[in-house]
This record gives sequence, C-alpha cells and structure tokens, in this order.
Amino acid sequence: MGIPQFMLTDTIKSTFKDAAQKLTSNRKRDFMAKVTEDYFDSSARIAETVMGWNRQSVQLGLHERRTGIVCVENYQARGRHNSIEVLPNLEADIRSLVDAQAQADPKFQSTFLYARISARAVREALVSVHGYNESELPSRQTCGEILNRLGYRLKKHKKRNP
Repeated sequence: MGIPQFMLTDTIKSTFKDAAQKLTSNRKRDFMAKVTEDYFDSSARIAETVMGWNRQSVQLGLHERRTGIVCVENYQARGRHNSIEVLPNLEADIRSLVDAQAQADPKFQSTFLYARISARAVREALVSVHGYNESELPSRQTCGEILNRLGYRLKKHKKRNP
C-alpha cells in the first residue's frame, strides 16, 4: 500500500516533478511509473491528479515496466516534412518557370541570376501552370527561400514612369 496523498509534502512533490522534468522518453516514463507504483498504488489517475503528470504517459510507463518492452518514439514522423521531400518535382518546376524571367547580373559581379518575378507569382504560377494544389505547396516565404537556394535573387519591381 502506498503512502497516503496527505503524506507527500510539497517539497517531495517538487523534487519528483523536477526529476521527471530532467528525464526524457522512456526514462521519464519509467521514473513516473516507479513513483506511481510506490506512492499511488499504480493508479495513473491519482498520479495525474496529485503530480500533474500526463496520465497516458504514466500508463504507458506502467505497461512498459510490467511487460519489459520499451516503446520506441518516432520523432522524425512528426510535423510537416520538407517540401522538397514531399514534392520531388517542385524544384524543376520552379526552375522552368523562373528561367524565362531571369537575367544575369549586369555588372557580372556575382553568379546569381536576378529573377524579375516575385515568390508570390511563382506560387500562383505553380498552381495555374503545373496544377499543384494550394494546400500542398509551401508558403510564399518558403518559395522565396527555395528560389534563393536555386541561385536566384529576387529584386523589387520598379514602377514604370508614364
């Protein structure tokens, strides 16, 4: 039988929370499960109420301790993937659009090509010309970064004088 809830002082709780915060992944779950087994009768719900820990993490730690099988995280699968990985033809399509609009540096001081097209216009052309969906394309800013990576420099358009 674990220690009743009123026996855990605020100092002990803060020590447990601090220790759990310094650990990561399966070590953290194992620590939280051990504390839950020792002090909260293996109840993840009580550990959540008293310690403020995620109940699912505590339950997973308890299952890992019981079975001896440690779950492996897949952090690489989280978040949005690089647009070049998701759309392998994107660079070639951008290059085909911008090459017609690009010009070399007039003073030949750099190897960059200056594009007379904006990143927003490139994004709109990818939708209209190449048939991409708006949702699958990267943002305007990312399109500008891709253009820079491909060796294009965007210049501000000068307004024509009448």
